[in-house]
Amino acid sequence: MSPIEKRLKSLAMERRSFLSGAAAVGAGAGLSAPAMAARAAAAEPSVIALRDQDLKFIATEETYTTDELIARNAINDEHIEYLKGTGLLELGAGRIGAMDEAGVNIQVLSAHTPGVQNVPGQEGIDFAYRLNKMIAAGPMATYPKRYQAYATLPLQDPEASADELERAVREDGFVGAMTNGFIGTKFLDHPDFDPLLARAEALDVPIYLHPGYPPEAVFDIYYRTTRPGNDQTFQNYIFSGSGYGWHQEALTQCLRLIITGTFDRFPRLQMIVGHMGEGLPFYYERIVGDMSESTKDSLNKPLGQYFSDNFWYTTSAFFQDELLHLLLRYVDVDRVMFAIDYPFADMKHGTDWFRAVDLPREAKEKIAFRNAEKLFGIKV
Repeated sequence: MSPIEKRLKSLAMERRSFLSGAAAVGAGAGLSAPAMAARAAAAEPSVIALRDQDLKFIATEETYTTDELIARNAINDEHIEYLKGTGLLELGAGRIGAMDEAGVNIQVLSAHTPGVQNVPGQEGIDFAYRLNKMIAAGPMATYPKRYQAYATLPLQDPEASADELERAVREDGFVGAMTNGFIGTKFLDHPDFDPLLARAEALDVPIYLHPGYPPEAVFDIYYRTTRPGNDQTFQNYIFSGSGYGWHQEALTQCLRLIITGTFDRFPRLQMIVGHMGEGLPFYYERIVGDMSESTKDSLNKPLGQYFSDNFWYTTSAFFQDELLHLLLRYVDVDRVMFAIDYPFADMKHGTDWFRAVDLPREAKEKIAFRNAEKLFGIKV
């Protein structure tokens, strides 16, 4: 059991009041109560433009789990109850029906954070293989035109991860892999992971950089707060995760991959980041303006160029026009893909929002499905 799992096992029963109904879904998607209210208001049929109803969609960050994953990663009995009620387990007719209602043609599936990347040794290798084969032989085989998937990898063993990625891509048709933040106390820029990155580059498949919970030392410095007479455990958990910490951590990993020369060693390597760029659009000018001079002699290209050459960006759970337009100010439309973050965000809300976005039809088609077709080598 990881330190954070041990720490969160002590979560009190009042968690039920936080993880109920729409509030639980909002927390899973990283949304505040005001943001959820604004989104709900924006979803009213009276303000949704009835245009682009024929638009196709490939949703590129959509989550599943299994009873085995829940048993390993849930923090207590209430968390188990919550996860089982979200729709994460549903990969059959129920999810397909919701996709049909929303107009989603294809979902690209990924295992719920943190997948199996914290499971060491042969147990982790076997667990990753079992999950990947379950997805390939189950929903992908049953609904071959509706599901694609990212491989789950036993990242405690980078060599085994490289082998499982290749097997999943070549044998089962997976379109890449997903990782979830820290791997122990390391990010993917650490030389230990060069075998995996080299294999992904050779296979010409991307790695999705989903955020994850921090190691104990980082949690203690940044996210552990106390207040006399008040249990801060759940608050700190969200603070370190979907409420704030995840997005800072994911952007930090992106920058580390650039400034350590990872993309100079693997120039064709492609990464995907979700949540409208994990804060990158807001910080872009500051990052490029302040860091370009200090990195110009150590990198093969200007720092900002790597954000255009080696990264793709998705809209997952951030259904806000102004954020999309800010992202497109710094990133070419050919590098942005639609995503929902299902079941932590509502499918129909996501597609309705994007249909109403003020963009040229050609740009909307690129984001909705054409860029994903190109990156993953699939067809709606």
